[in-house]
Amino acid sequence: MRFLLVFLILLPKLAWSQGAATLVADDVTIADRNQLIATGNIEVFYDGTRLSATQIVFDRAADQLVINGPILIKGPDGSLITATQASMDPKLENGILRGARLVLDQQLQLAANQIDRINGRYSQLYKVAATSCAVCGTRAPLWEIRAEKVIHDQTAKQLYFENTQFLIRGTHVLWLPRVRLPDPTLTRATGFLFPDARTTDQLGSGIKVPYFIRMGDHRDLTLTPYLSTETRTLEARYRQAFATGDIEVNAAVSQDSLSSGTRSYVFAEGTFDLGRDYTLNFDIEAASDPAYLLDYGYSEKDRLDSAITLLRVGKDDLFQANLTYFQTLRDDEDNASLPPIVGSLSYEKQQYLENGGRLRTGLSADTLSRYGSGSGDAARDVTRIGAFADYRHQWISNGGLVWAADAGLQADWYGVNDNADYDSSGTRIIPQIGASLRYPLATTTANGASHLFEPMIAVAWSNTYGTPPPNEDSTRSEFDQANLFSASRFSGDDAAEAGARAALGLTWTRLGAQGAQSTLTFGRVFRDHDTTDFNSSSGLDGWSSDWLVAGQYATTTGFQVDGRTLFDADGITRAAARVGWFNAFTDLNSAYIWQAADLAENRPNNVSEWALESRVQVTPSWAVGIDTRYDIATNSPVRAGLDVQYKNECVTVDLSVSRRYTSSSTVEPSNSYGLSISLNGFSAGHNGAGPLAACAQ
Repeated sequence: MRFLLVFLILLPKLAWSQGAATLVADDVTIADRNQLIATGNIEVFYDGTRLSATQIVFDRAADQLVINGPILIKGPDGSLITATQASMDPKLENGILRGARLVLDQQLQLAANQIDRINGRYSQLYKVAATSCAVCGTRAPLWEIRAEKVIHDQTAKQLYFENTQFLIRGTHVLWLPRVRLPDPTLTRATGFLFPDARTTDQLGSGIKVPYFIRMGDHRDLTLTPYLSTETRTLEARYRQAFATGDIEVNAAVSQDSLSSGTRSYVFAEGTFDLGRDYTLNFDIEAASDPAYLLDYGYSEKDRLDSAITLLRVGKDDLFQANLTYFQTLRDDEDNASLPPIVGSLSYEKQQYLENGGRLRTGLSADTLSRYGSGSGDAARDVTRIGAFADYRHQWISNGGLVWAADAGLQADWYGVNDNADYDSSGTRIIPQIGASLRYPLATTTANGASHLFEPMIAVAWSNTYGTPPPNEDSTRSEFDQANLFSASRFSGDDAAEAGARAALGLTWTRLGAQGAQSTLTFGRVFRDHDTTDFNSSSGLDGWSSDWLVAGQYATTTGFQVDGRTLFDADGITRAAARVGWFNAFTDLNSAYIWQAADLAENRPNNVSEWALESRVQVTPSWAVGIDTRYDIATNSPVRAGLDVQYKNECVTVDLSVSRRYTSSSTVEPSNSYGLSISLNGFSAGHNGAGPLAACAQ
């Protein structure tokens, strides 16, 4: 028969404790007034700690529990202790456990001849073997740490090793007198992170040794010395979380054989919620020279932008203020004439009127400043202040036709400095009217698939009156399904479409019975005159645009296709396609792009490139990643990379090989090799355990 005894009632010696210890056993006897014996399927509960054993003898006079195993103690933090014998106080806070094993976070196990429990906080282990690897019989684990003594601070979540040996498959490879490591339940701790070995053609062979500094619960600093045969570099990362936002700063400073001076970079970003729907975002990007980011693998950007943005998105209005500083890293660009400084301010509001129409109004201003010498495009400064209003009304006829009518007016003032080709100031007005007609047709087939056919025509007219401004923000335009029926297909405010035009198109959407979705769009724009406002490779110049064909296809299994083509009687002008496949084992992205040569876009030759970026989980332990880019037009590779990762329950190994083929006056082709090994079970805040290795039968 099973009994339930409450120690607080039966044993007055325990009455001073804050709570009652509870014991459950198959059989409980009292040998005399000072001794209680419990046997068979015993469980003891006290203050979040649970103990299981086969026999417990409570000596009231000594205030001690003598426990016979097998013993299992589960602490409030999830730690497990197993032992064959133990002698402990009734609170389970102090005592000695023999033939014991401590398991932390179901990852790290420490086997010891004896464990001393002290004040419920410390576990002191003697003759210890620690590992997170599977232990198969008498075979040595993949890695283990042996120590004369280990102290586990349960409150600080730290492990202190003394007289430590590191072994791989039973072979001694390293000895250290003392080692401090975080236990796997610790999310943040000051200390060294696992090093990375790196070899490149320019920087030689070296190693990165990160040191993480915990500066509180909400901020930290990571310093990473990078030492190689060709460089002495210090990398830094600072992060801080605030009540309303966060910031992150990444930077590095180097002395290397590639340059005679000090090289450096800094990337910083942050976002803050200012209240009342206002958000402040900023980012800072700077580099000491054009090749630094590529030489060290920090970034492939060839233009850096530092910006601060104030944004408010309301239900019916939008406010945005932005200031950006650009720095070019390209050989063929001058930073002084980029332009380097661009600022913008805008506010727009929409209202839905009682008659069903929508009125949208807005104010905006932008300015750009160059500090190039002389007068002309390289030194021109431009400021614009504008306002607009447009009205749209849409209705559906009895026959299912969807009609819409638009009217709008835009007015701008421009100020131009340091360019004699334009008036120093002037105004421009752009009136615009338009109408559109759609006829949605829907049907469902016998297999359950739904189809929606939507032919559409949109006509528009607009013109410009006043002083023509320089075109700064609309030098390159894209033609796709998103702006096929737009009133203007320019990307900014400086340029505007003029004259009458009509856009015709058809969209077919299919929703399969099994959840697959597909969309296909055809369309073209016709004009009343031969326009040269658009670049020749945009597909929008001439009396009529190129034909646009765009489509998307997606399945519930993660397969996706997205493509767009512009073509005319002379052939393809632009084409782009992307294929993706995402599931639990595969992450694949493949893309292709074709662009015709266009000197107006600084592209003297055709562009034809494909890129592949994928990662495949080949087995539960092995993963392979590929990152490559190939220039078909010149029949030469641009970039190639291979990553291989092996992960099991106790170790993660990452091996990377990459080749960059691009070259310029400041950048040379380069090979890069990387190796990183981390021991799972000792990484603070990182549960990187992989699948459990199988033991041979």
